[in-house]
Amino acid sequence: MIFDKYSVTAVIIKYYFAYRPFLFTLQQIAKMNFLSVEKVSKSYGERVLFEDISFGINQGQKIGFIAKNGTGKTSLLNILSGADTPDNGTVVFRKNLKTAFLSQEPNLIQHQSVEEAIFSSENPTLDVIAAYEQALLNPDDSEAYQQAFDAMDASNAWDFETKYKQILFKLKLQDLDQKVANLSGGQKKRLALTIALLSQPDLLVMDEPTNHLDLEMIEWLESFFSKENITLFMVTHDRYFLERVCNEIVELDEGKMYSYKGNYSYYLEKRQARIDTFETETSKAKQLFKKELDWMRRQPKARTTKSKSRIDDFHEIKARAHQRRQENEVQLELNMERLGTKVVELHSISKSFGDHLLFEKFSYNFLRGERLGIIGKNGSGKTSFLNILTNRLQPDTGKVVIGETVKFGYYTQKGIQEKPGQKVIDVVREFGDYIPLKKGRQISAQQLLERFLFDRKKQYDFVEKLSGGEKKRLYLCTVLIQNPNFLILDEPTNDLDIVTLNVLENFLLDFPGCLIVVSHDRYFMDKIVDHLFVFRGNGRIEDFPGNYSDFRTYDQSKPKSDSPKAEEKPKKNWKSTDSKVKLSYNEQKEYQKLEKEIGKLEADKEILQNQFATENWDGEEINKQSKRLQEIVNTIDEKTERWFELSAKMES
Repeated sequence: MIFDKYSVTAVIIKYYFAYRPFLFTLQQIAKMNFLSVEKVSKSYGERVLFEDISFGINQGQKIGFIAKNGTGKTSLLNILSGADTPDNGTVVFRKNLKTAFLSQEPNLIQHQSVEEAIFSSENPTLDVIAAYEQALLNPDDSEAYQQAFDAMDASNAWDFETKYKQILFKLKLQDLDQKVANLSGGQKKRLALTIALLSQPDLLVMDEPTNHLDLEMIEWLESFFSKENITLFMVTHDRYFLERVCNEIVELDEGKMYSYKGNYSYYLEKRQARIDTFETETSKAKQLFKKELDWMRRQPKARTTKSKSRIDDFHEIKARAHQRRQENEVQLELNMERLGTKVVELHSISKSFGDHLLFEKFSYNFLRGERLGIIGKNGSGKTSFLNILTNRLQPDTGKVVIGETVKFGYYTQKGIQEKPGQKVIDVVREFGDYIPLKKGRQISAQQLLERFLFDRKKQYDFVEKLSGGEKKRLYLCTVLIQNPNFLILDEPTNDLDIVTLNVLENFLLDFPGCLIVVSHDRYFMDKIVDHLFVFRGNGRIEDFPGNYSDFRTYDQSKPKSDSPKAEEKPKKNWKSTDSKVKLSYNEQKEYQKLEKEIGKLEADKEILQNQFATENWDGEEINKQSKRLQEIVNTIDEKTERWFELSAKMES
């Protein structure tokens, strides 16, 4: 067969286009792999956390890692961050990969201010800014200046200050001079989150990023990660966060890794299908096991090669037939003391700390079967309200009347007070040996612990060996064993894994007494409560008839003119002298003018930066335009700083 050059070209083109998608896929796989975990194991003494697990992280993936408390989630993250090493296996990072790690306990320098902590962090953009500032000191070296200028462009370093102030503002860290040592645990976590986001990593690894954030901050972070082109690997119990941010879920279950390429809803669907398949196969194995067991009991005398093979298979069938999942459900018909007609009455209670008013002249009568959620910004008075309700704190005015039959169970944020050498079972037995059930039955402390994922062996472990999440779970058991009929849970979902949350939700859905929940876990709130106390600030508490999702839909659909105002307070206008509550008339004009001016300056800056790339300027013109650009940048910084000052006044 004779080929001319045109037919050969046609064949090449045909096969190129036929195989190009395959070749492109191979190139992308080689390019996109950021990290590979290969046959990694970790144990502490006899306690094996995980063994021979393998997975990879590729560019663009936003992975949520799910596992029970105590199975090694934090240990795995520590291995990825380099803070710990595996017993076996390897972790391979792509060369020159920029990574950032957000741990539950940030390592910050205590004597630094908030702003100093940002500028002392290991951030490549700060190196670029330092090089540019150095180049400005040597204007005669035009080549060095041009390199520094191009690096500023490539790193988007011109907007660094504006960017970190915007993030700090969203995370309620407006006081840049506040010392790290004076920050709360939640504020330190938010500062560490800011530093991690500013580093613009290729890969960001996070351990419970939504802990210590209020609902407004969580929703902002959720939106930020949804839009940003960033690769994530995170441990979080926030199921709405997993639903809206992640595009893959990785689960460590019974020592094996499972990957689901979808969000949390997809994971639930496919996980249930996997469990159903497991149950079906186990059922078939049990039937086959009975048949083979009967054959084994007849003890055939002739051990042929075929029968020996059948004996070997029998042991494998036996192992499969005896497999069972550690699924825990809490369905208890509690026999708690019946609540009377008078439960808890709040009569015009008020509370403030100095000039900070939490709530004022608030009245409410709790009824039997209340299922209440409490939401509001950090510092709005939620915990103080619960402490007044339980007589741990006295109101400034008003009174609290508690019914004679009310027995509080109060799960606080402080957690368990562990004692050296104390075992898990002993902690629970300090508060009770059993919970009475209906029809004269009861559930023992051991059985309660089992339902909350502490097997018999674990119950005799020392408390100091438990993970943070396991200690929270144990603390929850100490509250429940007291058989309260009015249960108060203040941030119960912090540090609890998703498996435990499902167990707790099942228990609370059947709980017949009164229930109050303070939580930033929106999924948990939607499932458990049927109305909300919304702490609006300025002393105002609003009773909303619905769950959290209902409230957000309502709140976002309201016209701005209908936004809540403190009716009890005297109305303010631009003539008021108190500038702490509202901007003066001139400040309002200044605020609106600043927004327009900053927008115009940003546009001027972008035009000038583009001209550096397109115009053929000589050295003198470059210097002239560089000074002009620097003046624009300085003006933007000054006006942005003033804009933040006015914004802070509006928020206060």
